Amino acid sequence: MKAYVFPGQGAQFVGMANKFNDHPKAKEYLAQANDILGFDIVKIMTEGSEEELKQTRITQPAIFLHSVISAFISDDFNPDAVAGHSLGEFSALVAAKALRFDEGLRLVYTRSLAMQKACDLTPGTMAAIIGMEDDAVEKVCIETQGIVVAANYNCPGQLVISGEIDAVESAMNKLKEMGCRNAVKLPVGGAFHSPLMAIAQNDLQAGIEKAEMHMPICPIYQNVDAHPHTDIDAIRSNLLLQLTGPVRWSQSIQNMIGNGISDFVEVGGNGKVLSGLIKKIDRKLNVSSI
Repeated sequence: MKAYVFPGQGAQFVGMANKFNDHPKAKEYLAQANDILGFDIVKIMTEGSEEELKQTRITQPAIFLHSVISAFISDDFNPDAVAGHSLGEFSALVAAKALRFDEGLRLVYTRSLAMQKACDLTPGTMAAIIGMEDDAVEKVCIETQGIVVAANYNCPGQLVISGEIDAVESAMNKLKEMGCRNAVKLPVGGAFHSPLMAIAQNDLQAGIEKAEMHMPICPIYQNVDAHPHTDIDAIRSNLLLQLTGPVRWSQSIQNMIGNGISDFVEVGGNGKVLSGLIKKIDRKLNVSSI
């Protein structure tokens, strides 16, 4: 059985729309995207600098477009399951036909603006903790003064924490003292997947409720609980909870394996982010990319 997985922020790269130059259908989707967003995102995806692509309001729709169009123009997109890392969950839903392309893009752009507003109003940061058991990192987060939580369970031995700047730095120092292999602050503009994103919930909830959704063609393993879903009400609820809740990526992949998935295809981005994590979770898996 085969699962297709979709990356989140961090998978962008300069010139990411150039791969679509020889695909008329892809160019139609990109032109539609410009109309929907009201600005020339295609030019940024083609000629924009790394700094431009790092802006949340640009990054999220750009990665969404790159991933979804890659799936749409693929000769072999026949998933038994899908999943996406954070933003990638929205790409996965569109690829699995739970959301139309235009609905998905509008929802992603609403999410990006809401998250950018939350970042501006409540400064925060994130840090990758390498070489430490999850429960030890969770315990330090609980014991640290201020807001800091486990945000991304990427693979065994790699957990990202998120929260207030002082609290994240304090937790990093404590974990270094405890012997973690490395603690690295990430180049992000805010505390994603933490309570600091709560201010973005109202805008995102309105967008989720407005979007027309259909039962996906296959189950989607959602970040907040790592379980497969096809029920629309559950999918809507989990999309909102994901904003302030953790990305349980490692648990999602392990649950897919337990349900018979042995082949994973990463769709979009540079094709390496999720593939690398999946290989660290289980090196016996067949992993490829579009």
